[in-house]
Amino acid sequence: MTNNAYSSFAEVYDQLMDDVDYDRWAGYYRDLLLEASGTTPGRMGRIVECACGTGNLTARLAKMGFQMLGVDLSRQMLRVAEAKMRTYGVNVPLVCQDMCRLEIPGRAGAVLCTCDGINYLHEPQDVLRFFRRAQTVLKPGGILCFDVSTRAKLEGQIGNAFLGEERPGMAYLWQNSWNEHTESVHMDITFFVQEQDGRYRRFREEHHLRAYSQAALKEMLTEAGFGKIECFGDMTGEASGPEDMRMHMRAIKD
Repeated sequence: MTNNAYSSFAEVYDQLMDDVDYDRWAGYYRDLLLEASGTTPGRMGRIVECACGTGNLTARLAKMGFQMLGVDLSRQMLRVAEAKMRTYGVNVPLVCQDMCRLEIPGRAGAVLCTCDGINYLHEPQDVLRFFRRAQTVLKPGGILCFDVSTRAKLEGQIGNAFLGEERPGMAYLWQNSWNEHTESVHMDITFFVQEQDGRYRRFREEHHLRAYSQAALKEMLTEAGFGKIECFGDMTGEASGPEDMRMHMRAIKD
């Protein structure tokens, strides 16, 4: 992900994602973590959420009793997240940092990367770098959990789609294109956001999401020093299948 990705997008991100059931998503990760750790949220130690964005899951997990630390590359997204932590009444440190160079004081009980954070890493070597950094900051037996949009979604569902919508105070035009060679989808989004004086400000963002197979991710996790690697369907306890639009992975530091 480039440094300017989500720069202006931060101010409208939550509005666009208002149909996402973050309570259910946070509950799913709570269960994944507690099942693997066999303990309570307060006794797991620090939980580092990479690519935390505006903190929708971070705040909810902190409210559940987890000791959260949010990490994101976008200062703009973190500013929104900071306000959200205050709204939820939780004290969560937020750090502007490249997750492929993840560094924290001490060791973490778990590392999370949700909502396509891995897909935003354009090269397999970047994914491996993140896995290695996660393995380094985890304590022995620590847990890495993440989810990815699958190729079935990136190519088959949104790969060459055009989206457009007008909402109160905002409109957008969103063109996606699938690249078979790079196995990625390019998103070209133009926003029109109403200012206080009634005029509309136009800005454009480009994003690239790459598809990674379950086999490739498992191979990189093993190379990075993880074991007991599991892959689940979208918010299920069942093994992920080829038709899943999203898959969740959980791995334990050897």
